[in-house]
Amino acid sequence: MSDSAFSMFDASITAFRGGFRSLSGLIDKAEAFVASVASSEAALLDARLAEDMDSFRRQIQHASDTAKACAMRLAGRSVPRIEDTESTLEELRERIAKTLDLLDQVSPEDLAGSENRTIKVNLRRRWLTFDGRSYLLEYALPNFFFHVTTAYAILRHQGLKIGKMDYLVDVAQRRQNLPPRAAPGKSRSSTTRND
Repeated sequence: MSDSAFSMFDASITAFRGGFRSLSGLIDKAEAFVASVASSEAALLDARLAEDMDSFRRQIQHASDTAKACAMRLAGRSVPRIEDTESTLEELRERIAKTLDLLDQVSPEDLAGSENRTIKVNLRRRWLTFDGRSYLLEYALPNFFFHVTTAYAILRHQGLKIGKMDYLVDVAQRRQNLPPRAAPGKSRSSTTRND
């Protein structure tokens, strides 16, 4: 991709929106899992992959914080705070909606030239300085998708019947208008993995 074809808006706002659509789908699956009495809602919200990792709830909050901070910093605006008070899956869905509302306030024109904007981030009590493009590609996107992926992995670890296409559902539906995949264990093409 040449520099002239690179869109800071598409690489940030569009990517974040897709990640949140995937997370929303995972919340739908989590609600169905709770409704089937396979788990309590509190247990899913507090589930984690390891004792020293953050819970499912915190993964959604971190994804929200990363996306809104990136969008606002690239647009040269202050970063609004959303309090971490969610205690239900529905409240996490509302958190995603609030974050998407903030992303909707950023236009492609707002991000014009943002690849050269100086961005300073306080990371574990030390400041890192990036240009906008490096901040987006080296820090914000990897951080955002780390939390999206970890949220997926927590739910899978808790026994939800989800697979890779539940994570990539946004891409599949937008690119090929594909229906959601069958749960793991149901018949699938032998050439398709569901990791």
